[in-house]
Amino acid sequence: MAPLTGLIGCGGDGQTLPTFDHDRSVSGPSAHPLAIEVAKVGAYPALVKSGAGYFYDDVLEYRVWMHPERGAAPREDGGGDCYVAFAQYEKALAFSKATTGAEEPLVLIRQMEYINEPEEGVYEAAAGERLTEWQVEWLEGSKRQADSIEKFLREHRR
Repeated sequence: MAPLTGLIGCGGDGQTLPTFDHDRSVSGPSAHPLAIEVAKVGAYPALVKSGAGYFYDDVLEYRVWMHPERGAAPREDGGGDCYVAFAQYEKALAFSKATTGAEEPLVLIRQMEYINEPEEGVYEAAAGERLTEWQVEWLEGSKRQADSIEKFLREHRR
């Protein structure tokens, strides 16, 4: 992880980060799914949805957000928060713990079919590619199966 530590400052247009702000390496077993396309880690949009959907189709990357106001290295362009993307959860967690001003890792997921909740307790099936950041613990038991959405809607019908 040391090579990333000196190169944390984020630059660019705020949508994607320079190539040094990611770690596409994978080693050893992982407690959570690996990024589905390791070569794309660090290339996804920075600004995505947050939470929701109840199910995921793919793990795209793990993100460690860093905040200068909490002691993280400032961005090269003088801007605010930035992140480093990882292909493997354990590497993101180690970086998070070793980096001042860093949050716990989040996971960027892709949803092709998911649950929309237009108002509290009202659920509907939705389809179409959606990228969103989740808390890593939400991955457990949330990988979408062929009948996941129909089963969820049956169980939550009013």
